[in-house]
Amino acid sequence: MDPEFHRIKRLPPYVFEEVNRMKARARACGDDIIDFGMGNPDMPTPPHIVEKMIEAVHNPKTHRYSTSRGIPGLRKAVAAYYGRRFGVEIDPDGETVVTLGSKEGLANLAMAITTPGDTILVPNPSYPIHPYGFIIAGAVIRHVQIGPEVDFLAGLERAMRHSVPAPVALVVSFPANPTAMTVGLDFYGEVVEFARSRGLYVLSDLAYSEIYFDGVLPPSILQIPGAKDVAIEFTSLSKTYSMPGWRVGFATGNRRLVQALTRIKSYLDYGAFTPIQVAATAALNGPQECVAEVREIYRTRRDVLIKGLAQAGWDVPCPKASMFAWAPIPPAFAALGSLEFSKLLLQEAKVAVAPGIGFGEYGDGHVRIALVENEQRIRQACKSIRRLLTDPGRAAARLEGIEKQAMAS
Repeated sequence: MDPEFHRIKRLPPYVFEEVNRMKARARACGDDIIDFGMGNPDMPTPPHIVEKMIEAVHNPKTHRYSTSRGIPGLRKAVAAYYGRRFGVEIDPDGETVVTLGSKEGLANLAMAITTPGDTILVPNPSYPIHPYGFIIAGAVIRHVQIGPEVDFLAGLERAMRHSVPAPVALVVSFPANPTAMTVGLDFYGEVVEFARSRGLYVLSDLAYSEIYFDGVLPPSILQIPGAKDVAIEFTSLSKTYSMPGWRVGFATGNRRLVQALTRIKSYLDYGAFTPIQVAATAALNGPQECVAEVREIYRTRRDVLIKGLAQAGWDVPCPKASMFAWAPIPPAFAALGSLEFSKLLLQEAKVAVAPGIGFGEYGDGHVRIALVENEQRIRQACKSIRRLLTDPGRAAARLEGIEKQAMAS
């Protein structure tokens, strides 16, 4: 009997696990680890949202099974959000479905639309569920490199020419996790035209739509005329309202894709707990000052981080959106690769980051830094990193030790 199941075989070892084990060991030894590794918002959910859930919990009618497509009031709230934020008209009965966070929605849509052996185009580096949701569903992934100096659309053209069978879907995600890249409507216009002319569906992940800085609002692909013919978009309350543990997201757009996801979900779940959906409705329909406050906290943290790292001798591009900085490994450490450099930061500076290789092979020259520690902790981390980067003797010794350990293993 084969000791491993087929779908599990297709999943590589979790790259972040080695850093997580080191982090756990360090904390067990009493080390104070400043953790920028996971994009897990640390700010509390706004009080009016929590209070609405508590109020709903006290109604025993809400303790029964909910509905997998989402309660009507929440679907109407999603449609209203798209109307006021993007000027896009959405039918709440046929063009949006509530998901258990955008991650679940992406994975279940992959299961709904994938025939084993289908080819899917996915950016690299990318949030892991973008490729692996389809890999679990039996697809073949064609990675398309993405980055500030990379012509992504030219890469898509090459991928189409050299893919057999022809791709059936394309994943895009901006503001991007992990790279924090942003795009404008012109880019989405080209993507929609590309997809329509080649019979592709487009899955757009817009989880960071409200975490933007310097006044440049991220657009929705659904703003492009005709986008709903080919595109579905995933959004989430996790970052916008600091509700990651509540697991509420949405899939909105192409009616056929929404219906496919709705049907799959009807077999798999009964939807989020109704009081959570009631609270999510209050979040979307209620006062939005809390969103601006969350955004400002991330902006301040971003500025402290980028300035502190520059003073430490580490030049990191300033992100225009998202809750991440995508940091190129300093030249003196570039030969290590992102995993070993992450381990070095953890061991010597007591700072945890996410190795870029965990987001795809084209991410290996970077690490991802999540803005999930307060300003004081960020400054403390930058000072520790500065001591590492400006002590050549210590750094050289540590590099030699890590290289020997890598060779031995």
